[in-house]
Amino acid sequence: MPKLSAGVLLHRVRADVVEVLIGHPGGPFWARKDDGAWSIPKGEYGTDDDPWQAAQREFAEEIGCPVPQGSPIALEPVKQPSGKVLTVFAVAADLDVGAARSNTFTLEWPKGSGRMQEFPELDRVAWLPVAQARRKLLKGHVVFLDRLMAQPHLAGFSEGHAPPAD
Repeated sequence: MPKLSAGVLLHRVRADVVEVLIGHPGGPFWARKDDGAWSIPKGEYGTDDDPWQAAQREFAEEIGCPVPQGSPIALEPVKQPSGKVLTVFAVAADLDVGAARSNTFTLEWPKGSGRMQEFPELDRVAWLPVAQARRKLLKGHVVFLDRLMAQPHLAGFSEGHAPPAD
C-alpha cells in the first residue's frame, strides 16, 4: 500500500489572474533551491483517515491557521515520483499570509555533528500566479495546477505570466 498525502490548494483571482498559495520547504536541504522546490501545503495520513480532514489538519500545521471558509473541490489524486499518492482539494478563498507560521521538525545538522536543530516545515509561503507557480512547484505537483485551471468557475481567467528564469 503506498503512502497517502493530502493537501489544500488555495486559489484566488486578482485582476483576472488566478493565484495559488504554495510553500517553500524549510531545512538545509532546500535552503538554496527555489524553482522546482515549492509545494502545495500537505502531509501524510493513514488509510483510516478522511483525506479532507487530513488536508485541513496539514494546512493548519504548515500555514499556522485553519483553511479559510470555502467549498473544497477534490482534484483527482496523483501518484508522485516517490510512489506516494497525493490528494489535493482546491478551495477558492483569500488569506493574509503575512502572519503564516509553520510547525517545525528536528534534524541533526550538520549531519554527523550530534547537534539537533529545529527547522520550519515551510520557511515561506506566497501567493503566485499559476504561470509562476508552474516553475516553482515540485514536478509532481504541477498537474494539480492543470486540474485547477480546468474547473468551470475559473473559465476565462488567466494564469498570468512567469517572470524570466534567473
